[in-house]
Amino acid sequence: MQSFVDFLNSIIWSPVLIYTCLGAGLFYSILTRFVQVRHFSEMWRLLFSGKSSTKGISSFQALAVSLSGRVGTGNIAGVAAAIGFGGPGAVFWMWVVAFLGAATAYTESTLAQIYKEEDNGEFRGGPAYYIEKAMGQKWYAILFALATLLACGVMLPGVQSNAIGNAVETAFGSGAMVDTAMFGALEVSKVITGAFISIVLGFIIFGGVKRIAHFTQIVVPFMALAYIIIAFVIILLNISEIPAVVSMIIGDAFTPMAGAGAAIGWGVKRGVYSNEAGQGTGPHAAAAANVDHPAQQGLVQSFSVYIDTLLVCSATAFMIIITGAYNVHGPGEAYIVQNLASSVAANSPEFTQLAIEAAMPGLGKPFIAFALFFFAFTTILAYYYIAETNIAYLRRTIKVPGMMFALKVVLMSAVFYGCVRSANLAWAFGDAGVGLMAWLNIVGIIIIFFISKPALKALKDYEEQQARGVETYTFDPVKLGIKNADYWEQRLARRNGKQDSETTDADGKPINPTA
Repeated sequence: MQSFVDFLNSIIWSPVLIYTCLGAGLFYSILTRFVQVRHFSEMWRLLFSGKSSTKGISSFQALAVSLSGRVGTGNIAGVAAAIGFGGPGAVFWMWVVAFLGAATAYTESTLAQIYKEEDNGEFRGGPAYYIEKAMGQKWYAILFALATLLACGVMLPGVQSNAIGNAVETAFGSGAMVDTAMFGALEVSKVITGAFISIVLGFIIFGGVKRIAHFTQIVVPFMALAYIIIAFVIILLNISEIPAVVSMIIGDAFTPMAGAGAAIGWGVKRGVYSNEAGQGTGPHAAAAANVDHPAQQGLVQSFSVYIDTLLVCSATAFMIIITGAYNVHGPGEAYIVQNLASSVAANSPEFTQLAIEAAMPGLGKPFIAFALFFFAFTTILAYYYIAETNIAYLRRTIKVPGMMFALKVVLMSAVFYGCVRSANLAWAFGDAGVGLMAWLNIVGIIIIFFISKPALKALKDYEEQQARGVETYTFDPVKLGIKNADYWEQRLARRNGKQDSETTDADGKPINPTA
């Protein structure tokens, strides 16, 4: 199985996809005149300005849901893997893909808002919806929905639960084993952890998107803040080392110890896995937000990329490099740098656990186990919501009863399976899922640009209203030449109808308040 998935990843994650991710970010950065820089203050303002409704969640809740997908195992174990296989220079390329990817995140999230729909009293949207409506290619939209269902319902959750299981085993495991007929010999701590995660997951996912949103808006800020505080304490205790660490990261990016392909490849792969820009997962939560203009949520989602990579991932990288708690793998079984025992796996949270342990003895292993539980668990919730959204899309064409219930059962099974299996196999499955979605989504948003440029039209319209100093933003897709934005057309019609009713009498004659 491992060799097959590795072969699959060698095709999916070819240099073509790596440079396509970077190229798409640069493409949209130039077209939007670097929206991720120009509207930074507006992103911050919008973050706390939106409100939830019976149909949608607030901008902050949508950010929390998408951050729960972005801020996860990739920030702890993913950064470690990038350094372990690509060298410290891979961190620089994670920064690059985050900076450029912020423009990609704006684009895909704005598209999700433009083409969202109301489904059973809730907003739904994402790449499948905007591919069908903006590209006019329903077969391609169905293909993306199926790929996303496979990735988020089966392949990606196991990465998160595996990281939780490994972290718990490292921190609290006794080494006790149990023989099973299906999986062979397993660590008792992993079996207990996997069962616990699956049960708690089942309780929450049967509650719907609102329960997920309320859970994540509390947990995500708390866990991210606690993690960043610990990281900053370690960095401050070693503040004199920062210039050398930055110099090592930048120097290794261009004269990479693990080779140029390894540094760029692992930096981009783990960068995309972590911040999800271009992957197509973030737009699902973006579509659920209740906003006055599609560009608003695009800007908020763009900001989330900064939080994920430039803040949380950087904190992890600095801790690992400052404390020297890493190895760099070379060809075969060789090491280019070996500061730790060969038994310490790069595809696990151990680098980060040992980094904190070195700076704060007695704290590192249990703290990362605790933090990673919340990081990874909320990511699994985000994956469920994404898979659920794509089932809602598929049900319009494919009528199979019990699809939503089956998703819940399969997801819970995948979480348990991932928790007890090896880290390398779990990550290989995860990489395949991320790469498959990224290919389909990035090609889609580039084609959409050449067809009608809806995200750019929305940005220009928003900036014009912003320049006029309007108090309440409006979005008129027909005026902008954007077709099939049915929700926004209906919303504008309802608003205009309400205004008309307030200024006319029962016969439709104008009311003159001064008469």
